[in-house]
Amino acid sequence: MNITHEKSGPIRGSFRAEKDGKRAGEMFYSKAGQDKIIIDHTEVEEAFRGEGVGKQILYKIVEWARAENIKIVPLCPFAKSVFDKEDEIRDVLN
Repeated sequence: MNITHEKSGPIRGSFRAEKDGKRAGEMFYSKAGQDKIIIDHTEVEEAFRGEGVGKQILYKIVEWARAENIKIVPLCPFAKSVFDKEDEIRDVLN
């Protein structure tokens, strides 16, 4: 699975997952200041549901947030549920 970071303007962006050249899913965020993002939506394509695509994308965002010293506010219900279950990624929560 290939996950890329795409910026769409000064305050919005997403992390997009592709598998075998097809879009598998995408997680969208908005910047909230210089050192905080809000994850507001996750989409996983029907054909890739149940493969852990959303979780893989979230872990990529966490990796990026750690490297950039950014905190995360998970408004997206999916992202929030993963943060609630996974202790090892909570260090990036705001």
